[in-house]
Amino acid sequence: MALLLMHNIFWNQTALSVEDDGKVAKELKRADAVVFTYACDEPSTLERLSTFWLPKLRKLEVKVPVIVVGCKLDLRDENQQVSLEQVMSPIMQQFREIETCIECSALKQIQIPEVFYYAQKAVLHPTGPLFDQETQTLKPRCVRALKRIFILCDHDKDGALSDAELNDFQVKCFNAPLQPSEIVGVKRVVAEKLSEGVNERGLTLTGFLFLHALFIEKGRLETTWTVLRKFGYNNDIRLSEELIPSSFKRAPDQSVELTNEAIEYLRGIFELFDSDHDGALRPREIDDLFSTAAESPWDRAPYVDAVERNAFGGLSLDGFLSEWALMTLIDPAWSMENLIYIGYPGDPLSAFRVTRRRRVDRKKQQTDRNVFQCFVFGPKKAGKSAVLNSFLGRSFSDNYTSTTDELYAVNVVDQPGGAKKTLVLREIPEDEVSKLLLEKESLAACDIAVFVHDSTDAFSWERATELLVEVASHGEDTGFEVPCLIVAAKDDQDSFPMAIQESTRVSQDMGIEAPIPISVKLGDLNNVFRRIVSTAEHPHLSIPETEAGRSRKQYHRLLNRSLVFFSVGAAVAIVGLAAYRVYAARKNASS
Repeated sequence: MALLLMHNIFWNQTALSVEDDGKVAKELKRADAVVFTYACDEPSTLERLSTFWLPKLRKLEVKVPVIVVGCKLDLRDENQQVSLEQVMSPIMQQFREIETCIECSALKQIQIPEVFYYAQKAVLHPTGPLFDQETQTLKPRCVRALKRIFILCDHDKDGALSDAELNDFQVKCFNAPLQPSEIVGVKRVVAEKLSEGVNERGLTLTGFLFLHALFIEKGRLETTWTVLRKFGYNNDIRLSEELIPSSFKRAPDQSVELTNEAIEYLRGIFELFDSDHDGALRPREIDDLFSTAAESPWDRAPYVDAVERNAFGGLSLDGFLSEWALMTLIDPAWSMENLIYIGYPGDPLSAFRVTRRRRVDRKKQQTDRNVFQCFVFGPKKAGKSAVLNSFLGRSFSDNYTSTTDELYAVNVVDQPGGAKKTLVLREIPEDEVSKLLLEKESLAACDIAVFVHDSTDAFSWERATELLVEVASHGEDTGFEVPCLIVAAKDDQDSFPMAIQESTRVSQDMGIEAPIPISVKLGDLNNVFRRIVSTAEHPHLSIPETEAGRSRKQYHRLLNRSLVFFSVGAAVAIVGLAAYRVYAARKNASS
């Protein structure tokens, strides 16, 4: 039994102004459905509906079903020959959020109950998410959800629902079995309209989708919605929040990774969808893989350009797993949702592990992480984007494009001994550094920071060292210190005067490794990515120390030493006092 709490709001649409526009907006945003009324005997009210109220709803981004009701039906001119469909069709084409149009008369009690019925139905079983009225087809997200449900119910994976599988589906969704004659009837209806909807094994996916389109066309939306909700979908046709944790409980300096079990499952998925067996998933194969998801998760930033692709836009296994590693790192709930969509068996939580705190890793002087996030800092034109592009195997370009948004580059790095680690490079635009460091925990997610500078430009070097000091100071102040490396880019050109002396001075003063020279243009990267991972694997080393931080540590050491001396002195005094009291007591007793 379901309980619906629907907040209905009725506004006088004939009013020329709204006394409190803010209140109207607030109430509209609280509504589960909106009923707009106009007077059948006053055409101007219908015009105001289409020119003011419906646009206002869109401006407020109120995305709820709309019911349009023509009131005062009893007062309409009897000589008027225009039907409701003729009047409303242009408006409904312009405003797809309109679910239903109906006319009524409160005076004559004509279709009053129907108004509330359609309003309630629009909330419980809306048409909009399922069906495109213009094309008369199921909407893409609805097709994706129904395809996933079909695959889940196709237990023998033969591409069709047998009579037994159809019956199991019916019992799961509607708690009632189908009689053999009913199953025959269903398949006959489908076969008559769509020959490919049924084969010798049973109801095909095409037939399953056709059946639901037929239900919707006949106004039986509750049937399709019952099926969707039984399999965990909400009104947006995404898995409901109850099935997906909104966040993984963790400290700021902990991260989320896929377990070995999940990675092995994804390896199998990769092989399954690599239909041409070329060792890469082409775009159409990736689309097929995610055809049961609410949408393809990697068609948007930051995933769309974050991994290495071949000439055909295909992903290797490493690229495929890198996309999943990135998604799990920055949005584990989204990663879990998509794992469920593609059919991950068992408990989805078993696919994820929360890493140990980096603060603990520093104390233990080792880490068990398999995915490392590296923040890439540096001034404009230093070569940060070129470093990221080289990490993804992209060719060097002399054309400069300023980076305004954060960019990601993810790849697998082979380590000595055969180990594989995933490295996530996150480019921080120079103009965004100050904003980043305003947040106390901004470095908590950073396993290692790299500072890139143009080795031919003294100003670039000075700015890079300034950024290094800013980041190091922030780490010291917040307790989220990170290992740091300096990268001297454009090593194929002559360095600025005093470059070696300056870099030696800064690296020695701050206690970190000397700058790593690289030339992306020549492809001489000096094992920089392997060195980044190796440094991240030793979280207690390569942590820069600023002058202020060094003074603070000296002060704390001095304070601790003073406390030790004080404690020892106090202990000696207490022991001496106790001994004196014992001595005095014995002396008094003997006398």
